[in-house]
Amino acid sequence: MAEKKKKRIVSADTGLEVEAGSKKKAAVKEAAPVGNATGLRIGAAALWLAAIALEVVAYLMLIGRIGFTFMPTLTQIIIALVLDLVCVIIGAQLWKKANRIKPASEKNKLLFWLWNNMGVIACAVAFLPFVILTLLNKESDKKTKAIAVVVAVIALLIGGVASYDFDPVSAEQQQAAMAAIADDVYWSPFGKVYHTHDDCQALNQSEELTYGTVEQAIAANRTRLCAFCAKRDDITGVVTDQAVEDVVLEASGEEAADDAA
Repeated sequence: MAEKKKKRIVSADTGLEVEAGSKKKAAVKEAAPVGNATGLRIGAAALWLAAIALEVVAYLMLIGRIGFTFMPTLTQIIIALVLDLVCVIIGAQLWKKANRIKPASEKNKLLFWLWNNMGVIACAVAFLPFVILTLLNKESDKKTKAIAVVVAVIALLIGGVASYDFDPVSAEQQQAAMAAIADDVYWSPFGKVYHTHDDCQALNQSEELTYGTVEQAIAANRTRLCAFCAKRDDITGVVTDQAVEDVVLEASGEEAADDAA
């Protein structure tokens, strides 16, 4: 029989490996979240400004105001739009990272959505004006216009999806998790949730774990608590993984039915 591989646990602070069960638990501090959210937001804003500048360059190339003589105009426009898309996506990832470190309040639902999806707004600003102005332009080559619009629309869709935050975390959710969980939590390299136990059944296939505070877990994009761990520790008021929670509830129902029988 093949020897079972030993599970590795890596510190989120030091990156060093520690033995399972050998480390000392550390309480969550009521300090500023991990990382520098302001720096990330500045970086995102700079990239979005660069994206808008590239949009302007692409349009000026279309109308013949600027360009390179050694390269076809359409090729230049496509390159500018691709670089535009790269700036939009990277900026959005930085912004989402900042929102994991310092989440916004969800008291105002509209402002909460807008703040968490600034990348989507930036993406629209970085492509829609180009599409509209190109369609309204009557002087440029029709073929060049058509292809440029198609490329810009595809880039807009890709950038919008990549920029959208499908799992935003609020300041209230972060505070609730910090208040409910005082010890370190664990997460796997490709997992989507954090766990309060390194021997959780959902981690059976994980050979390497990272541990740290709840703040560190959320900053690492593990915004939800494992429902198995929540049930095990009787933790309430914390957002859990819904898919796992359904399994827990189903299993509880089956146990109750067996007891009744």
